[in-house]
Amino acid sequence: MPPARAKNPYFGALSLLTSLFFIWGFITCLNDILIPHLKSVFTLNYTQAMLIQFCFFAAYFLVSIPSGAIVKKIGYKRGIIIGLTVTGVGCLLFYPAAQLRLYPLFLAAFFVLASGITLLQVAANPYVTLLGNPATASSRLTLTQAFNSLGTTIAPYLGAVFILATAVKTSAELSQLDAGQLAAYQSAQASAVQQPYLLLAAVLFVVAGVFATIKLPAITDQTEAQPLLGTSPVSQSSAWQYRHLVLGAVAIFVYVGGEVAIGSFLVSFLTDPNLAALTEQNAAKYVAFYWGGAMVGRFLGSVIMQAIPARKVLAFNALTAALLVLVTMLGRGDWVMWTILAVGLFNSIMFPTIFSLALTGLGQHTGQGSGILCAAIVGGAIIPLLQGLFADHIGLQQAFFIPILCYLYIAYYGWRGCAVRA
Repeated sequence: MPPARAKNPYFGALSLLTSLFFIWGFITCLNDILIPHLKSVFTLNYTQAMLIQFCFFAAYFLVSIPSGAIVKKIGYKRGIIIGLTVTGVGCLLFYPAAQLRLYPLFLAAFFVLASGITLLQVAANPYVTLLGNPATASSRLTLTQAFNSLGTTIAPYLGAVFILATAVKTSAELSQLDAGQLAAYQSAQASAVQQPYLLLAAVLFVVAGVFATIKLPAITDQTEAQPLLGTSPVSQSSAWQYRHLVLGAVAIFVYVGGEVAIGSFLVSFLTDPNLAALTEQNAAKYVAFYWGGAMVGRFLGSVIMQAIPARKVLAFNALTAALLVLVTMLGRGDWVMWTILAVGLFNSIMFPTIFSLALTGLGQHTGQGSGILCAAIVGGAIIPLLQGLFADHIGLQQAFFIPILCYLYIAYYGWRGCAVRA
């Protein structure tokens, strides 16, 4: 056997799994582009527009724990194949939703699509942590999450080009169009959404076929708990009895909620005439800097956490992100655009680090723990909706106090909450 292969026997499997992280990152980030698009098309307020994220991330809460049971029963590989297929079906539903121009059908499509992604995450995230040395699980998951961020970086730019290419008209402008002009406008808006999602569906079905034909390593959950922070491993009868997992689930809840809330409001924030005053299409392109920062940070973080404990890096990044959002909330002028975009760099290592720290020492309960953590991603449904409510009442910029609170809790989790205790 060649030496390189002996040192890293799971390199091929990890490479294939990386494509999944890219795909669901790309699809998830397109929500940030569809929110302002559908907000204008259907004349929605901020709260109504955030129902997109509510339906998308509610799927994590409703589907994650059943997905954990599915993965335990049929295995990681089959779980991945089913997840890809369901995600593809969700993408196909965008075609009739756009054709009929029904907002509730769009919301249903988001839910189905997210259900497939949930199953993918429940299968792929713990699979990555188990494919190698437990001591480097955070670094390994952070590296694969970097390719998730590559997808989120590319998605806003392509979404701006294809979905926001046709300027969205206000309700007043629509009322001035005659029947022919209105039909042509609505057809253009429908086509802008239909074609990208039909292409995504095709890609997903092809990738599902690839995974169905390849052979992946048969990996079982760790049977021995791994110690963290010098503590002794403990054995419990359920994942819920591990304090660091429960606190980690809260950290996932607020992290995803804060990150999604910021991303969801970025286009609206950057088009505000009192702030960056960009056009909608240009603002969407700048969103790539937010997600691109996360990509760069994850590549850097995968190296940094080889030398510095993951929990310390997590606490530092969370405090820095809170400070940047505070400056954004209180500041004025073009430069606040760069402070909010810079938050992405410090978001970078948070999800994979929280995820791997929370799963440390769970042993045979790793699958259940993964389901619990993925269910906590429902924070992406609740927190953006909450911020939307505040934005409608106190203003968009002032509503950014919500992510600040999220980052402060994450700092606590990295500082003390992630410790495994008997």
